[in-house]
Amino acid sequence: MTAFSINRREALQKLGILSIGAGAIASGAGTTSAQILPISWSTGVDRPRTKVPANACDCHHHIYDARYPFAPEATLRPGDALIADYRRLQERLGTSRNVIVQPSSYGVDNRLLVESLKQFGGNARGIAVVNTSVSDAQLRELHEAGVRGIRFNLAPPGTTTLDMVKPLAMRIAPMGWHVQVNAPANYLLEARDIWSSLPCPVVFDHLGRVPQPNALRHPTFAMVRELLQQGRAYVKLSGFYNETKVGGPSYSDSVEVAKAYAIEAPERVVWGSDWPHPTEHTKVIPDDAILLDALSLAVSSKSALHKVLVENPATLYQFS
Repeated sequence: MTAFSINRREALQKLGILSIGAGAIASGAGTTSAQILPISWSTGVDRPRTKVPANACDCHHHIYDARYPFAPEATLRPGDALIADYRRLQERLGTSRNVIVQPSSYGVDNRLLVESLKQFGGNARGIAVVNTSVSDAQLRELHEAGVRGIRFNLAPPGTTTLDMVKPLAMRIAPMGWHVQVNAPANYLLEARDIWSSLPCPVVFDHLGRVPQPNALRHPTFAMVRELLQQGRAYVKLSGFYNETKVGGPSYSDSVEVAKAYAIEAPERVVWGSDWPHPTEHTKVIPDDAILLDALSLAVSSKSALHKVLVENPATLYQFS
């Protein structure tokens, strides 16, 4: 057995995945997974132990392509993470649907997003970044391309700002879109009156970015949970590495937050890989198979996993 295989096995044992035989894990989980060639911005070569259902959706990833210039104000400037790279990640994870999220690096220039949606076809949806200067015709064009929401990166303020959320939400709500927001927990909490009064759903990135330790006692967790229960929000079970104090491979503190959301509102949670992990490029690049396997500890059964990976994304992103 190679050193890598040993490390992989140790990681799975830490997650508790090798010790459970039912629920969301494939039968035969004790056998060696097939390996594939390395993928850009993803550590490891083993497939996940979690058997995902048909039409499983990765609801949060990005595409970067040097042919498209970064916005002048961009602070994150990662290397290429191309469509071909992501398709290989899909092969590794077993997912077939995907949601491409416009990264802050491109500002309101959604050309790469639209081109990527065209290449991925009907199994892909997009989340754009726009400001209040966007025209109704441009919104219709984005909808036809497969866009189903708009994203706000709010701290630090950049291309989009908090005062734009409500006016834009009023315009996109009739299209069946939603608002997606990425901001530190305290910033989200200060804007709770906005999130609770939008005419469309709000989707919180990366577990609502509730800080560790003691995330379940943080007031932002309580706010997100309440909005989920009211049917006003969704939360992405993604970015387990963002606020963790435990770290990988277990991310056990983040898993507990994801589990709590999934228990409280099983129909309002979705999962995302966050590939190519742009915030981690100066750190240790995560193993996407480990991240998917960690999800299986946050949901209690195959039916719960099916909701997170198939049913909830189909509703939120309008997959037929």
